[in-house]
Amino acid sequence: MQSIHRRLFSLFRLVVPGLVALTAFAGAAAWAQSDYPTKPVRLVVPYPPGGFTDILGRLVAERLTPILGQPVVVDNKGGGGSTIGTSIVAQAPGDGHTILLVALEFAVNESLIPGRLTYDVRKNFTPVIRAAYSPMVLVVHPSVKANSAQEFFALAKSQPGKITYASGGSGTGSHLAMEMLKTRLGVDIVHVPYKGNGPATTDLIGGQVQSMFLQYAVAKPHIDGGKLRVLATPGGKRSAAMPGVPTIAETAAAGFDVNPWFGFVVHSATPPAIVSRLNAAIAQVLKQPDVEKRLLAVGADPTVTSPKEFADFIDAEIVRWAEVVKTSGGEGGIAQFFVRPDPSETATGPPASTARASSARAVPPSGSRRRGRPSG
Repeated sequence: MQSIHRRLFSLFRLVVPGLVALTAFAGAAAWAQSDYPTKPVRLVVPYPPGGFTDILGRLVAERLTPILGQPVVVDNKGGGGSTIGTSIVAQAPGDGHTILLVALEFAVNESLIPGRLTYDVRKNFTPVIRAAYSPMVLVVHPSVKANSAQEFFALAKSQPGKITYASGGSGTGSHLAMEMLKTRLGVDIVHVPYKGNGPATTDLIGGQVQSMFLQYAVAKPHIDGGKLRVLATPGGKRSAAMPGVPTIAETAAAGFDVNPWFGFVVHSATPPAIVSRLNAAIAQVLKQPDVEKRLLAVGADPTVTSPKEFADFIDAEIVRWAEVVKTSGGEGGIAQFFVRPDPSETATGPPASTARASSARAVPPSGSRRRGRPSG
Protein backbone atom coordinates (compact mmCIF):
# COMPACT_ATOMS: atom_id res chain seq x y z
CA MET A 1 0.00 0.00 0.00
CA GLN A 2 2.81 2.37 0.95
CA SER A 3 4.45 1.62 -2.42
CA ILE A 4 1.29 2.67 -4.25
CA HIS A 5 1.11 5.87 -2.22
CA ARG A 6 4.73 6.69 -3.02
CA ARG A 7 4.10 6.18 -6.76
CA LEU A 8 1.01 8.36 -6.69
CA PHE A 9 2.90 11.06 -4.83
CA SER A 10 5.74 10.95 -7.36
CA LEU A 11 3.25 11.20 -10.23
CA PHE A 12 1.57 14.14 -8.49
CA ARG A 13 4.93 15.92 -8.18
CA LEU A 14 5.54 15.48 -11.93
CA VAL A 15 2.09 16.45 -13.21
CA VAL A 16 1.09 19.38 -10.98
CA PRO A 17 3.93 21.76 -11.99
CA GLY A 18 3.07 21.15 -15.64
CA LEU A 19 -0.60 21.89 -15.03
CA VAL A 20 0.29 25.04 -13.12
CA ALA A 21 2.56 26.21 -15.96
CA LEU A 22 -0.10 25.43 -18.57
CA THR A 23 -2.74 27.30 -16.59
CA ALA A 24 -0.42 30.27 -16.18
CA PHE A 25 0.35 30.30 -19.93
CA ALA A 26 -3.34 30.13 -20.84
CA GLY A 27 -4.08 32.90 -18.38
CA ALA A 28 -1.33 35.09 -19.80
CA ALA A 29 -2.58 34.51 -23.34
CA ALA A 30 -6.15 35.33 -22.33
CA TRP A 31 -4.94 38.48 -20.53
CA ALA A 32 -2.98 39.57 -23.61
CA GLN A 33 -6.03 39.13 -25.83
CA SER A 34 -8.35 40.94 -23.43
CA ASP A 35 -5.83 43.81 -23.30
CA TYR A 36 -5.88 44.15 -27.11
CA PRO A 37 -4.94 46.46 -28.71
CA THR A 38 -1.71 47.41 -26.99
CA LYS A 39 -0.48 49.79 -29.72
CA PRO A 40 -1.81 51.69 -32.75
CA VAL A 41 -3.68 49.55 -35.28
CA ARG A 42 -2.72 49.71 -38.96
CA LEU A 43 -5.57 49.48 -41.47
CA VAL A 44 -4.11 48.63 -44.88
CA VAL A 45 -6.23 49.76 -47.83
CA PRO A 46 -4.72 48.01 -50.88
CA TYR A 47 -5.85 50.78 -53.24
CA PRO A 48 -4.71 54.39 -53.78
CA PRO A 49 -6.74 57.25 -52.29
CA GLY A 50 -9.78 58.44 -54.21
CA GLY A 51 -12.06 55.40 -54.35
CA PHE A 52 -14.82 53.98 -52.18
CA THR A 53 -12.33 51.73 -50.36
CA ASP A 54 -10.56 54.87 -49.14
CA ILE A 55 -13.86 56.47 -48.08
CA LEU A 56 -14.93 53.35 -46.19
CA GLY A 57 -11.50 52.71 -44.67
CA ARG A 58 -11.12 56.22 -43.29
CA LEU A 59 -14.65 56.34 -41.94
CA VAL A 60 -14.26 53.02 -40.11
CA ALA A 61 -10.77 53.93 -38.83
CA GLU A 62 -12.02 57.23 -37.44
CA ARG A 63 -14.86 55.58 -35.51
CA LEU A 64 -12.83 52.52 -34.42
CA THR A 65 -10.23 54.64 -32.65
CA PRO A 66 -12.36 55.56 -29.60
CA ILE A 67 -13.89 52.07 -29.44
CA LEU A 68 -10.53 50.26 -29.38
CA GLY A 69 -8.77 52.90 -27.33
CA GLN A 70 -5.83 53.08 -29.75
CA PRO A 71 -5.31 55.09 -32.97
CA VAL A 72 -6.40 53.24 -36.11
CA VAL A 73 -4.24 54.52 -38.96
CA VAL A 74 -5.14 54.09 -42.64
CA ASP A 75 -2.23 53.02 -44.83
CA ASN A 76 -2.93 53.10 -48.60
CA LYS A 77 -0.82 50.48 -50.37
CA GLY A 78 -2.24 50.43 -53.88
CA GLY A 79 -1.00 48.56 -56.92
CA GLY A 80 -1.13 45.17 -58.59
CA GLY A 81 -4.93 44.94 -58.51
CA SER A 82 -4.81 45.02 -54.65
CA THR A 83 -2.15 42.28 -54.43
CA ILE A 84 0.63 44.52 -53.09
CA GLY A 85 -1.24 45.66 -50.00
CA THR A 86 -2.68 42.19 -49.48
CA SER A 87 0.81 40.65 -49.55
CA ILE A 88 1.95 43.11 -46.88
CA VAL A 89 -0.77 41.97 -44.46
CA ALA A 90 -0.10 38.30 -45.28
CA GLN A 91 3.45 38.85 -43.98
CA ALA A 92 2.46 40.89 -40.92
CA PRO A 93 2.28 39.43 -37.39
CA GLY A 94 -0.99 37.72 -36.54
CA ASP A 95 -1.73 39.84 -33.50
CA GLY A 96 -4.67 41.90 -34.76
CA HIS A 97 -2.67 45.12 -35.04
CA THR A 98 -2.75 44.95 -38.87
CA ILE A 99 -6.14 44.83 -40.60
CA LEU A 100 -6.80 44.55 -44.34
CA LEU A 101 -9.75 46.10 -46.15
CA VAL A 102 -10.74 43.72 -48.96
CA ALA A 103 -13.03 43.93 -51.97
CA LEU A 104 -14.22 41.75 -54.85
CA GLU A 105 -10.68 41.30 -56.20
CA PHE A 106 -9.70 39.48 -53.01
CA ALA A 107 -11.77 36.49 -54.18
CA VAL A 108 -11.41 36.95 -57.94
CA ASN A 109 -7.59 36.96 -58.00
CA GLU A 110 -7.56 33.38 -56.68
CA SER A 111 -8.75 32.23 -60.12
CA LEU A 112 -7.36 34.94 -62.37
CA ILE A 113 -3.72 34.84 -61.28
CA PRO A 114 -3.36 31.80 -58.98
CA GLY A 115 0.29 31.17 -59.80
CA ARG A 116 1.29 34.78 -59.29
CA LEU A 117 -0.05 35.41 -55.79
CA THR A 118 2.37 35.39 -52.86
CA TYR A 119 -0.42 34.41 -50.48
CA ASP A 120 -3.39 32.06 -50.19
CA VAL A 121 -6.70 33.75 -49.41
CA ARG A 122 -8.04 30.81 -47.40
CA LYS A 123 -4.81 29.87 -45.60
CA ASN A 124 -3.26 33.26 -44.83
CA PHE A 125 -6.30 35.28 -43.78
CA THR A 126 -9.19 35.10 -41.34
CA PRO A 127 -12.35 37.00 -42.35
CA VAL A 128 -13.64 39.45 -39.74
CA ILE A 129 -16.75 41.08 -41.21
CA ARG A 130 -18.35 42.02 -44.51
CA ALA A 131 -19.00 45.74 -44.21
CA ALA A 132 -20.82 47.00 -47.31
CA TYR A 133 -21.91 46.67 -50.88
CA SER A 134 -21.20 49.68 -53.11
CA PRO A 135 -22.78 49.64 -56.57
CA MET A 136 -20.82 50.64 -59.63
CA VAL A 137 -22.18 52.70 -62.50
CA LEU A 138 -21.21 52.78 -66.14
CA VAL A 139 -20.32 56.42 -66.82
CA VAL A 140 -19.10 58.16 -69.94
CA HIS A 141 -17.60 61.52 -70.83
CA PRO A 142 -20.34 63.93 -72.02
CA SER A 143 -18.79 63.95 -75.51
CA VAL A 144 -19.76 60.28 -76.03
CA LYS A 145 -22.88 60.05 -78.19
CA ALA A 146 -24.79 57.55 -76.07
CA ASN A 147 -27.53 57.99 -73.49
CA SER A 148 -27.99 54.34 -72.52
CA ALA A 149 -25.91 51.21 -72.17
CA GLN A 150 -27.56 49.79 -75.28
CA GLU A 151 -26.56 52.86 -77.32
CA PHE A 152 -23.04 52.81 -75.88
CA PHE A 153 -22.33 49.21 -76.82
CA ALA A 154 -23.93 49.71 -80.24
CA LEU A 155 -21.57 52.66 -80.75
CA ALA A 156 -18.61 50.54 -79.66
CA LYS A 157 -19.64 47.78 -82.08
CA SER A 158 -19.77 50.26 -84.95
CA GLN A 159 -16.30 51.59 -84.11
CA PRO A 160 -14.10 48.61 -83.12
CA GLY A 161 -11.03 49.65 -81.14
CA LYS A 162 -11.99 53.33 -81.11
CA ILE A 163 -13.78 53.59 -77.75
CA THR A 164 -11.66 53.50 -74.58
CA TYR A 165 -12.48 52.59 -70.99
CA ALA A 166 -10.50 53.26 -67.83
CA SER A 167 -10.13 51.08 -64.76
CA GLY A 168 -8.50 51.43 -61.36
CA GLY A 169 -6.00 48.76 -62.41
CA SER A 170 -5.79 45.35 -64.01
CA GLY A 171 -7.76 42.84 -61.98
CA THR A 172 -10.08 45.34 -60.28
CA GLY A 173 -13.87 45.06 -60.30
CA SER A 174 -14.22 47.83 -62.88
CA HIS A 175 -11.85 45.97 -65.21
CA LEU A 176 -13.53 42.63 -64.64
CA ALA A 177 -17.02 43.99 -65.31
CA MET A 178 -16.11 45.53 -68.67
CA GLU A 179 -14.07 42.54 -69.84
CA MET A 180 -17.02 40.26 -69.05
CA LEU A 181 -19.28 42.49 -71.11
CA LYS A 182 -16.81 42.70 -73.97
CA THR A 183 -16.69 38.91 -74.11
CA ARG A 184 -20.46 38.59 -73.75
CA LEU A 185 -21.37 41.23 -76.36
CA GLY A 186 -18.47 40.75 -78.74
CA VAL A 187 -17.31 44.37 -78.70
CA ASP A 188 -13.78 45.81 -78.94
CA ILE A 189 -13.37 48.52 -76.30
CA VAL A 190 -9.79 49.47 -75.43
CA HIS A 191 -8.66 49.08 -71.81
CA VAL A 192 -6.59 51.86 -70.22
CA PRO A 193 -5.54 50.73 -66.71
CA TYR A 194 -4.58 53.24 -64.03
CA LYS A 195 -3.02 53.00 -60.59
CA GLY A 196 -6.28 53.65 -58.77
CA ASN A 197 -9.72 55.11 -59.45
CA GLY A 198 -8.61 58.63 -58.53
CA PRO A 199 -6.33 59.27 -61.51
CA ALA A 200 -8.62 57.23 -63.77
CA THR A 201 -11.57 59.46 -62.86
CA THR A 202 -9.49 62.60 -63.44
CA ASP A 203 -8.62 61.52 -66.97
CA LEU A 204 -12.20 60.43 -67.67
CA ILE A 205 -13.49 63.88 -66.68
CA GLY A 206 -10.74 65.44 -68.82
CA GLY A 207 -11.71 63.38 -71.86
CA GLN A 208 -8.46 61.40 -72.09
CA VAL A 209 -10.60 58.24 -71.85
CA GLN A 210 -14.28 57.89 -72.71
CA SER A 211 -15.91 55.46 -70.29
CA MET A 212 -15.52 53.58 -67.03
CA PHE A 213 -17.25 51.45 -64.42
CA LEU A 214 -16.93 53.52 -61.27
CA GLN A 215 -18.30 53.24 -57.73
CA TYR A 216 -21.39 55.40 -57.41
CA ALA A 217 -19.91 56.97 -54.26
CA VAL A 218 -17.06 58.41 -56.36
CA ALA A 219 -19.06 59.13 -59.51
CA LYS A 220 -22.07 60.89 -57.92
CA PRO A 221 -20.64 64.43 -57.51
CA HIS A 222 -19.31 64.35 -61.09
CA ILE A 223 -22.67 63.11 -62.38
CA ASP A 224 -24.49 65.81 -60.43
CA GLY A 225 -22.06 68.42 -61.77
CA GLY A 226 -22.59 67.37 -65.38
CA LYS A 227 -19.00 66.22 -65.83
CA LEU A 228 -20.00 62.59 -66.36
CA ARG A 229 -23.10 60.89 -67.76
CA VAL A 230 -24.46 57.76 -66.09
CA LEU A 231 -25.80 55.02 -68.37
CA ALA A 232 -26.44 51.95 -66.20
CA THR A 233 -25.44 49.90 -63.17
CA PRO A 234 -23.96 46.38 -63.48
CA GLY A 235 -25.75 45.04 -60.40
CA GLY A 236 -28.48 42.43 -60.72
CA LYS A 237 -31.14 44.88 -59.55
CA ARG A 238 -31.56 48.64 -59.45
CA SER A 239 -29.93 50.43 -56.53
CA ALA A 240 -32.12 52.14 -53.94
CA ALA A 241 -29.73 55.10 -54.11
CA MET A 242 -30.41 55.59 -57.85
CA PRO A 243 -33.72 53.91 -58.71
CA GLY A 244 -33.94 55.77 -62.01
CA VAL A 245 -30.73 54.20 -63.34
CA PRO A 246 -31.42 50.94 -65.22
CA THR A 247 -29.28 47.82 -64.92
CA ILE A 248 -27.11 46.45 -67.71
CA ALA A 249 -29.21 43.29 -67.44
CA GLU A 250 -32.29 45.31 -68.41
CA THR A 251 -30.75 47.14 -71.34
CA ALA A 252 -27.78 45.26 -72.80
CA ALA A 253 -27.00 41.83 -71.31
CA ALA A 254 -29.72 39.79 -69.60
CA GLY A 255 -28.64 38.18 -66.33
CA PHE A 256 -25.50 40.30 -65.95
CA ASP A 257 -24.68 40.91 -62.26
CA VAL A 258 -21.52 42.39 -60.75
CA ASN A 259 -22.10 43.93 -57.32
CA PRO A 260 -18.88 44.99 -55.55
CA TRP A 261 -18.58 44.15 -51.85
CA PHE A 262 -16.15 45.24 -49.14
CA GLY A 263 -15.01 43.80 -45.82
CA PHE A 264 -12.17 43.35 -43.36
CA VAL A 265 -9.79 40.45 -42.74
CA VAL A 266 -6.72 39.81 -40.56
CA HIS A 267 -3.79 37.40 -40.64
CA SER A 268 -4.88 33.79 -40.08
CA ALA A 269 -2.69 33.52 -36.96
CA THR A 270 -4.80 36.13 -35.17
CA PRO A 271 -6.38 34.66 -32.00
CA PRO A 272 -10.16 34.05 -32.25
CA ALA A 273 -10.80 36.33 -29.27
CA ILE A 274 -9.23 39.26 -31.14
CA VAL A 275 -11.16 38.42 -34.32
CA SER A 276 -14.38 38.49 -32.28
CA ARG A 277 -13.39 41.79 -30.68
CA LEU A 278 -12.75 43.37 -34.08
CA ASN A 279 -16.00 41.98 -35.49
CA ALA A 280 -18.00 43.49 -32.62
CA ALA A 281 -16.14 46.82 -32.84
CA ILE A 282 -16.58 47.25 -36.61
CA ALA A 283 -20.22 46.16 -36.38
CA GLN A 284 -20.71 48.83 -33.72
CA VAL A 285 -19.28 51.41 -36.13
CA LEU A 286 -21.47 50.31 -39.05
CA LYS A 287 -24.61 50.44 -36.88
CA GLN A 288 -24.05 54.04 -35.84
CA PRO A 289 -26.92 56.04 -37.41
CA ASP A 290 -24.72 58.78 -38.87
CA VAL A 291 -22.28 56.24 -40.35
CA GLU A 292 -25.15 54.35 -41.97
CA LYS A 293 -26.54 57.64 -43.26
CA ARG A 294 -23.19 58.67 -44.75
CA LEU A 295 -22.78 55.33 -46.52
CA LEU A 296 -26.34 55.30 -47.84
CA ALA A 297 -25.85 58.86 -49.13
CA VAL A 298 -23.14 57.62 -51.49
CA GLY A 299 -25.11 54.60 -52.61
CA ALA A 300 -23.46 52.05 -50.32
CA ASP A 301 -25.42 49.42 -48.44
CA PRO A 302 -23.89 48.71 -44.99
CA THR A 303 -23.90 45.05 -43.93
CA VAL A 304 -22.95 43.27 -40.73
CA THR A 305 -21.91 39.60 -40.70
CA SER A 306 -20.21 37.21 -38.34
CA PRO A 307 -16.66 36.05 -39.17
CA LYS A 308 -18.04 32.66 -40.25
CA GLU A 309 -20.70 34.21 -42.47
CA PHE A 310 -18.08 36.33 -44.19
CA ALA A 311 -15.77 33.31 -44.57
CA ASP A 312 -18.58 31.31 -46.18
CA PHE A 313 -19.37 34.27 -48.44
CA ILE A 314 -15.75 34.56 -49.62
CA ASP A 315 -15.62 30.81 -50.30
CA ALA A 316 -18.78 31.11 -52.42
CA GLU A 317 -17.34 34.11 -54.30
CA ILE A 318 -14.12 32.22 -55.07
CA VAL A 319 -16.17 29.36 -56.52
CA ARG A 320 -18.42 31.75 -58.45
CA TRP A 321 -15.62 33.70 -60.10
CA ALA A 322 -13.60 30.56 -60.79
CA GLU A 323 -16.53 29.40 -62.90
CA VAL A 324 -16.69 32.78 -64.67
CA VAL A 325 -12.99 32.58 -65.53
CA LYS A 326 -13.36 28.98 -66.66
CA THR A 327 -16.33 29.65 -68.93
CA SER A 328 -14.61 32.73 -70.35
CA GLY A 329 -11.80 30.57 -71.67
CA GLY A 330 -9.37 30.63 -68.74
CA GLU A 331 -5.93 31.90 -69.74
CA GLY A 332 -7.20 32.51 -73.25
CA GLY A 333 -10.25 34.46 -72.08
CA ILE A 334 -10.74 37.07 -69.37
CA ALA A 335 -7.69 35.89 -67.46
CA GLN A 336 -5.33 37.02 -70.22
CA PHE A 337 -6.15 40.63 -69.35
CA PHE A 338 -5.00 40.32 -65.75
CA VAL A 339 -1.28 40.79 -65.52
CA ARG A 340 1.59 40.99 -63.10
CA PRO A 341 1.81 44.28 -61.19
CA ASP A 342 3.55 47.09 -62.99
CA PRO A 343 7.25 46.85 -61.97
CA SER A 344 7.19 50.58 -61.11
CA GLU A 345 4.63 49.88 -58.37
CA THR A 346 6.19 48.98 -55.05
CA ALA A 347 4.97 48.35 -51.53
CA THR A 348 5.52 52.05 -50.80
CA GLY A 349 3.29 53.15 -53.68
CA PRO A 350 3.83 54.61 -57.15
CA PRO A 351 6.99 56.59 -57.80
CA ALA A 352 6.99 60.38 -57.65
CA SER A 353 6.92 60.55 -61.44
CA THR A 354 3.30 59.37 -61.37
CA ALA A 355 2.09 62.48 -59.56
CA ARG A 356 0.35 63.82 -62.65
CA ALA A 357 -2.94 62.04 -63.30
CA SER A 358 -2.09 61.25 -66.88
CA SER A 359 1.16 59.61 -65.78
CA ALA A 360 -0.62 57.36 -63.32
CA ARG A 361 -1.59 54.86 -65.99
CA ALA A 362 -0.31 51.36 -65.40
CA VAL A 363 1.55 49.50 -68.12
CA PRO A 364 -1.20 48.12 -70.40
CA PRO A 365 -1.50 44.33 -70.47
CA SER A 366 -1.14 42.37 -73.66
CA GLY A 367 -4.28 42.95 -75.68
CA SER A 368 -4.90 46.43 -74.23
CA ARG A 369 -4.13 49.52 -76.19
CA ARG A 370 -3.82 53.11 -75.10
CA ARG A 371 -5.87 55.55 -77.12
CA GLY A 372 -7.23 59.02 -76.61
CA ARG A 373 -5.76 62.48 -76.49
CA PRO A 374 -2.32 62.76 -74.87
CA SER A 375 -2.63 64.44 -71.52
CA GLY A 376 0.62 66.37 -71.60
